[in-house]
Amino acid sequence: MLISAVRRAAQDKAPLFFNNHFKSRTVWPPDFSKLDAKQKFRYERKFKRRSKLKWLRPGWVKGVKIAQFTSIVFVLIYGVLFLDLSSEGSPRHRPFAGIRSWFFGMTENIFGTDDKRRNFSLESQPTSSATPSIK
Repeated sequence: MLISAVRRAAQDKAPLFFNNHFKSRTVWPPDFSKLDAKQKFRYERKFKRRSKLKWLRPGWVKGVKIAQFTSIVFVLIYGVLFLDLSSEGSPRHRPFAGIRSWFFGMTENIFGTDDKRRNFSLESQPTSSATPSIK
């Protein structure tokens, strides 16, 4: 097996002929010195459009836009809600203190802390004999 592979590698390669069965009608690239201004403009417009289409990468552009938007939103949310700026300037003046207190007041139940607005203890529920019990 190895000997036949070595023998094949030692042989000369078959000559490579560039035979195109479909010959072009015009010479390419065209001689721009022989073209008039209108024909030059047409070629420029056509190949400008084709080069734009060739280098257009919609998936890549969409990914870059999503990554940029995500990073901008992350930095803004981190800066407003979590970044401690009290060491900068006056310690009494905390920027975004109102937004932070509102946000963490709204989301305190998500992280397992008790709800301050409702009391779910059994003592606070009214017991009246007027309500019929269903058994």
